Amino acid sequence: MQSGRKRVLVVSYYFPPSGGPGVQRILKFVKYLPEFGFDPAVLTVQEGDYPARDESLLKEIPANVPVLRTRIPEPYGLYRKLTGKKKGSAVDVNVNRPRGQRVSASERMAEWVRGTLFVPDARVGWLLTGVGPGIRFAREFGADIVYSSSPPYTCALLGRSIARGAGIPWVPELRDPWTEFLSAPRRPEPARGFDRRLERSVYHDAPRLVIAWSGIAADLRGKYPDEDASKFRLVPNGYDAEDMSGVEPVQNSQFTVVYTGSLYGVRNPETLLEAVGRLLARGDMDPDRVRIRFIGRFGEDVRAMFRNPDVAHVVEERGYLPHAQSVSELLGAHALLLVVDDVPGSEHIVPGKVFEYLGARRPVLAVGPDGDVAELVRSVGAGRVLARNDVEGIAGAILELYLEWLANGSTMYRGDLEMTERQSRRERARDLAGVLGEVLAAG
Repeated sequence: MQSGRKRVLVVSYYFPPSGGPGVQRILKFVKYLPEFGFDPAVLTVQEGDYPARDESLLKEIPANVPVLRTRIPEPYGLYRKLTGKKKGSAVDVNVNRPRGQRVSASERMAEWVRGTLFVPDARVGWLLTGVGPGIRFAREFGADIVYSSSPPYTCALLGRSIARGAGIPWVPELRDPWTEFLSAPRRPEPARGFDRRLERSVYHDAPRLVIAWSGIAADLRGKYPDEDASKFRLVPNGYDAEDMSGVEPVQNSQFTVVYTGSLYGVRNPETLLEAVGRLLARGDMDPDRVRIRFIGRFGEDVRAMFRNPDVAHVVEERGYLPHAQSVSELLGAHALLLVVDDVPGSEHIVPGKVFEYLGARRPVLAVGPDGDVAELVRSVGAGRVLARNDVEGIAGAILELYLEWLANGSTMYRGDLEMTERQSRRERARDLAGVLGEVLAAG
């Protein structure tokens, strides 16, 4: 190790071969942190019960980065047995549903078990198998600092225990709020109170707390006004320009709107599909020349929307794709659809896919509340932002892009290129390195 360089142990449940946006964030930090003086090692799980797998990401782990994978007890096999779901089926897109939606008795029992016994989350068993090996790994690697990424929130508890055992500082990251978030389980007492105490202890003990979007800080400040609110450090998501280079765009002979990611519960494309249905019914768009393509993981309620006879003939549902293929789809799209949860508190959510959409430099159609996503899309000039209930406005935005495609055979990205380039993963790694350096300098 060169003089003046530091070593950071990264604790993350989501790491290749897991797929998804949380993986991209950690993988790119690991890739770019060495440029800013921090050499990483990674503690992750041996075989996680991932919502999505992407074996292709394994080759993106830098060869010189040590990775320790430890065993973890995974309880979702029991959940699937209780609810009759197939082995390997994604759990999260169907347990995160709108409050009040009717569920079966077996699902209610499974959710009670999840909310009562698994605190702070279903990965809590990793504390039993990860702390000892993690401390030894930190010492053998010569880590100067531990950095944990949550969710799952067990990672924060694990990172803190490893740092204490190794006698080094620890910095946790929250990519989403912890308790009482949109996707948080409904916990009865005393599990709810215990979860809150864990959350507050992490906030209290962290010398700095990295957050992926600003609403996380507002959430914690509101819950715990007596804690030190000066410790938050915003490090948003980003996109990696190298992921875009050398990837051939998918060639689409029809006007193609693409969505990538997950949809379930309150995050659904209902009004977008209603707008498309109106355009088709009025004859504004030729159904043979239009495709609305959804790529990722979808709850059963959303799949039912895809099957609506008003739009089913233009909707394409595809499963999770390896990251490079997903990028190819983005690059070849004529418009990129973004759906933001339209419920109180969601106005500050900035999904990681927003930045990858910007990196693809295709027109963005964002459907959701006014908030941080809307501000980002408008400030960059990347596309249109429409309220969820503005069906005619959504229809007008789609029609405008469709007519541009009819006239030119393509659509144009009109975003500010300099502002787009500022959203890179490399710059986010620079920001993170600054936070880690700040903590080490403070002793």
